[in-house]
Formats: sequence, C-alpha cells, structure tokens
Amino acid sequence: MTLQQLEYIVALDNQRHFVKAAESCFVTQPTLTLQIKKLENEMGTVIFDRSKHPITPTKIGYEIIEKARMVLREVHGLKDFVNTEKDSIKGFYRLGVIPTIAPFLMFRFLKDFTQNNPDIILKIRELESEQIIQDIKNDQLDIGILATPLDEGHLKEIPLYHEPFLLYTSELHPLYRAKKISTYDLPEEGLWLLNQGHCLRNQVLSLCNKKGNTSLENLQYESGSIQTLMNLVKNHSGYTLVPELSVMDQKDDTHIRRFESPEPVREVSLVTHRSFAKEGLTDALKMAILDNLPDHFSKVRKVKRLKWR
Repeated sequence: MTLQQLEYIVALDNQRHFVKAAESCFVTQPTLTLQIKKLENEMGTVIFDRSKHPITPTKIGYEIIEKARMVLREVHGLKDFVNTEKDSIKGFYRLGVIPTIAPFLMFRFLKDFTQNNPDIILKIRELESEQIIQDIKNDQLDIGILATPLDEGHLKEIPLYHEPFLLYTSELHPLYRAKKISTYDLPEEGLWLLNQGHCLRNQVLSLCNKKGNTSLENLQYESGSIQTLMNLVKNHSGYTLVPELSVMDQKDDTHIRRFESPEPVREVSLVTHRSFAKEGLTDALKMAILDNLPDHFSKVRKVKRLKWR
C-alpha cells in the first residue's frame, strides 16, 4: 500500500470516472486503474463497484476511502508544518462561502486582505452549507465561511460575529405599522422564503415555527436571492427576514424593522478541518473580516442565536 494508491482511490471517489480521476492526478488512465487494482488485490477486497455508472464505492470501499482521506490529510498537514512555519500563510488556499453571506461580506475585506497578504492565492467558491461541510471533510476546501454551530466532530469552528436578522415588511402588512416587533409576533401568512438547501431558510423557519409550506394568496415563490425576496415584499405584499449586512446600504428603506431584544441572530464562523495547521491564515482572515464590519457587530449584546441544523 502506498500514499499514491490512496490518492488514486480518493480521486476516483471524487470524480466517479477513471479518465477524469487520472487527469486530476496527472497520470494516465491505465496507470491509475492498475494501481487501484493492485491495492484491491493487496487488501483482498473490492473498493469500487465497476458495474455501476457512474462508478461507486462498495460498502467497505466507503470505509476504506474515508480512512484514506484521513491518512492523506494528516500527511499533507505534516508536510505543511515541516516545510513552512505554522504561522506562515504563503501559498494557495480554497475558500467556500455560502451565497447568503458572500454578496454582503466578501467585498468588505478582500481588498485589504489580499493587499496585506500578497504571497497567498485564494480560490473562492460560493456553495451551500452542506456542500462546504462535505468539501472540507473531503479535503476539497481548506476553509469555509458559513452559519454555525454545525455540531461536526471533525470540524473546527472559529466564530466571527453575530449578525442580526431584520424584518422586511410590505406597507400593506400589519407588521409595517407595529411600534414594537417580537419574534413571537410573526404570522403564519405572507412569509417569503429562500429555496431549499439554504441554511438561512431553515433559520427563518425555526424562528417563525413554520414547516416550510408557506404561501401568499394564490402565489408561491421560493428564491435563491435575498434581493428578489425584498423586491417581492416591496412591490407585492407579505414579509421576509433578512440578515443585516444585506441592507446596510439601505438605511432609509422604510420597509426595514428591527426586533426587540433579544434579537434573533445568526452566528457566522470560519470553519476548517481539525487537522488544518495554518492558524496564521485563519487568524489573518478573522482580523481582516472583523476590521471591516460595522462597529456594533462586535459588541456583546443580548441575542437569540438561531441554529439551522
């Protein structure tokens, strides 16, 4: 058994196609196929079911591949630790961020971060939370920015800030005229939601104590965009909940309402695998983000943190 063979089975699990897996490893397809077959013979078991399309791991294959990922992650972490100082942040890193955070946060700090750290390259992808979690576990991402807590034993959470949820309500809705608004005042009717898969949707449903089958008169609309939901509220009716950063540039918008204390918030964190050794990088990212947030985000306040899992 070699580390190269372990890398081949992980690549084949990621790609589920021999040619694509070989290309990702920069070897020929026959070489990759032969080495995986040798590993299976040595172990006396079949790792992949080749009769299925796309190819899939066998039951025991899933366990072998998971252990292979753990071995490779530890080896790569050791190499990084030996080759560079623990606090060094030089190099190439992969960052995932959820779509309900990316448009409102990334532009605030990326310019300063990249100017202050010219020796790093960041590849950033917008992905939904579950995909980020899976990609960090599979060593396809180094860091995620998403809502926490996750309650994942293999992952490390580095809290950044608590972001308040605000009410965004139509002028036609009774909440528009309310002087004080509690989370207990949110009605069953008229709630606009993001699509399935967004953790923000789950947080809103949890806050409103709803099951996700909300509708407005004869219209049902689930969007992947917070801005779309606000436009629907503003020009139609109903209400939605939005994270505060999404409306920071709309302070004069009369549709915005703040909740009474304790405010509902989402906790936003940096997330890495527990084996990720680049503490210098996570520290630098954290400081760059916090330095570019509104001042009141960092203050300790009475809040109601919402879970999404």
